[in-house]
Amino acid sequence: MGLKAAAFLWGLAEATLFFIVPDVLLSAVALRDRARALRLCFWALGGALAGGLGMYLWGRQDPIQVGEALARVPAISEAMIERVGADLQQIGSLATFLGPLTGTPYKIYAALSPEAGVSLLAFMLVSIPARLIRFLVVAWLTALVARTLLRDWSHRARLALLLGLWTAFYAAYFLLVPWH
Repeated sequence: MGLKAAAFLWGLAEATLFFIVPDVLLSAVALRDRARALRLCFWALGGALAGGLGMYLWGRQDPIQVGEALARVPAISEAMIERVGADLQQIGSLATFLGPLTGTPYKIYAALSPEAGVSLLAFMLVSIPARLIRFLVVAWLTALVARTLLRDWSHRARLALLLGLWTAFYAAYFLLVPWH
């Protein structure tokens, strides 16, 4: 499988029921090739939009079942689901921008938007910058750090550091974010 397909599928998976962000792949590619990583951000966005569409339609069709499925995803709690629902009720589709700032998964916003009265068009339009900005920032910053602070490191050492940082991030996230 090529990197384009991997980025698309990872974006799709993370927007549905997978719990590791495609930023892991994007940042790994950015260590060696910033331009390629930035292009892959758009493939990850395509997958995220497809997954977001699927979750939106599932939430419109069966909000109880999608809520139960979300509650079984690692690092998603009932309280998180309730908070997203309240945010969507209060500020509509713009609440989707809160996800990256609060560590709240996009999939919850997608699934709960129909019940909150957010139209599919509004949800999809806000999803583009809500997903793409973070992907681009992560890829760009990773490339910048690789070219400056880590310029004398081998690719293998950079990759080991990156994987260690992602492992530490997820260990902390799973420990600090209340779930199940």
